[in-house]
Amino acid sequence: MNQPTANAAIAAAEPLVIRHDQDGVATLTLNRPKQYNALSSDMLTTLQESLDAIAKDGTVRVVVIAGAGSAFCAGHDLKEMRANYELGATQALFEQCSKMMKTLTALPQPVIAKVHGIATAAGCQLVAQCDLAIASANASFATSGINVGLFCATPGVPLSRNLLRKQAMEMLLTGDFIDAKTAMQRGLVNRVAPLDKIDESLAEMIQAIIAKPASVLALGKKLFYQQLEMDMSDAYTHASGVMACNFMMPEAAEGVDAFMQKRPAKWPE
Repeated sequence: MNQPTANAAIAAAEPLVIRHDQDGVATLTLNRPKQYNALSSDMLTTLQESLDAIAKDGTVRVVVIAGAGSAFCAGHDLKEMRANYELGATQALFEQCSKMMKTLTALPQPVIAKVHGIATAAGCQLVAQCDLAIASANASFATSGINVGLFCATPGVPLSRNLLRKQAMEMLLTGDFIDAKTAMQRGLVNRVAPLDKIDESLAEMIQAIIAKPASVLALGKKLFYQQLEMDMSDAYTHASGVMACNFMMPEAAEGVDAFMQKRPAKWPE
């Protein structure tokens, strides 16, 4: 077997998404480092399968999305898209990606993007779609499709729900990059840390989440996204009902009693 063929076989054998579970945290690492983790159709399929499995896994408390190599995610695989240059195939790809993005929101577990290097186009969309995001100081973000004549329509969906409208439009219309500090100021990411400290910052956030009861986190995440799509009156009505039901849960009873008794809460299993 010649060397190029051998290298291709090795690359094909490597998983497109690597799942690692530890202490209630499932980390999904996009694993196409030479392509800057571009979202091929096969990678989207693998990521969807991983998320669907996690949704049913009661041992997983938090999900982390990361990227292998020097980048988080460069968006869709444009080479693959040009090789399948047909409207039906292209629309199917975007629908596949949109389904995966919506799955992140539907998961009962909180999802954190761990971002380093570039997050462009659908990669920036992935960051915006996650519930939380931590970026290294060297991270940069752009909805850069406009630079190649392609308006980032689907990335604009979560981007416009994270940033102020004019800030989102500036990114979508110009394709310009913003750095990690600017991304945090605009609400695209929660925290920025030096590259060698990003795992430490991520661990702090994860521990703060895992210390809370999983059932209440799932209830709260679902409510949060539901009320965003309602007008204020309907949102208050729905939130009032959810909060009343939450107060009747054993987790809330234990938490309130522990607070009044000035002791640590012991959450029901």
